[in-house]
Amino acid sequence: MSMQATPTRPWEKEKIVRRNNSLTLLLGALIAYVVVLFTGFAGPDGWAVVLLALAAAFTLVRNRRLSVKERKDSRARLLIAAASVIAFAPWISIFVSVLFKGVKGLRPNFIVSDMRTTTPDDFLDMGGAAHAIVGSLLMVLIATVITLPLGILSGIYITEVRGRFSGVVRIVIQSMSGVPSIVAGLFIYTTFVDATGTFSALAGALALGILMLPTVARTSEEVLKLVPDDLRSAGYALGARQWRSTLIVVLPTVRSGLITAGLLGVARVIGETAPLLATALSNTSFVFNPVSGPIGSLPMYIFGMLQIGTENSINRAWTGALILLIVVLGLFSLARYVAGKDKR
Repeated sequence: MSMQATPTRPWEKEKIVRRNNSLTLLLGALIAYVVVLFTGFAGPDGWAVVLLALAAAFTLVRNRRLSVKERKDSRARLLIAAASVIAFAPWISIFVSVLFKGVKGLRPNFIVSDMRTTTPDDFLDMGGAAHAIVGSLLMVLIATVITLPLGILSGIYITEVRGRFSGVVRIVIQSMSGVPSIVAGLFIYTTFVDATGTFSALAGALALGILMLPTVARTSEEVLKLVPDDLRSAGYALGARQWRSTLIVVLPTVRSGLITAGLLGVARVIGETAPLLATALSNTSFVFNPVSGPIGSLPMYIFGMLQIGTENSINRAWTGALILLIVVLGLFSLARYVAGKDKR
């Protein structure tokens, strides 16, 4: 009769210890809430500060009964937990604010109608941001079609070809990562918009492509470095040339990583506003021709509604921000799913 070993987790605390810690945390949260009610501390920020002070005081009192090593461990855990909360709190605050303020205008007409016959101060059940959503998707699609092949080819040149200019290409890509978005917009304005005499979705896509290229190229490079040299050597041993080995062996191996690179590049630029100010401007109706003239986008929609400053226009801006946040969150989630699906 075979005995099957049961894995243990000696680092986990006992159930009674976890229950006592949870009760202590709940009691501290209630005490902090009472303190906020009857003192000058205000809002969630004040509650968090009071709770952190109570946790520090409780840790110091409890540490008197512990050994020196246990006291150091307890203080380190408190500092790490506090630092994590401080780093995570701003993101939570932004997300909650956008969610609660943006849901007011989230109605069916918002994602199917445009603002051609609607003023920003009209009721929220009139008009929408469908034209801005379509414009953003159109510009991002064009930017992806242009940038994704260039980014992947840059990564292949640096990691596979390793030509004499690979160092220069890497430095240029790294330098482009720090280019301000407004500079990319001004560059396309002086080289493309001035030459054609019109703002357009194509101009906006070119500006977004400049910002997207470093992300795609750097991610592609790092993904290609993960391919074992044994796979390349096996292709060479079978008589395949370098280009054929790269095309048939290397690229399929990291297919999910390259898709992730494209998705991360899209998520990087879909919320950019500054380059669109100088290239695509804005519009209040649907535009499907990328060279016909100004086109709407979600970032410009949000920016324009906030500039007007009325109650309904601000509500529309918050709803647009919520839609944009959902799109970015969906892209990052899709990137993680694609990256974890392929185990090769």
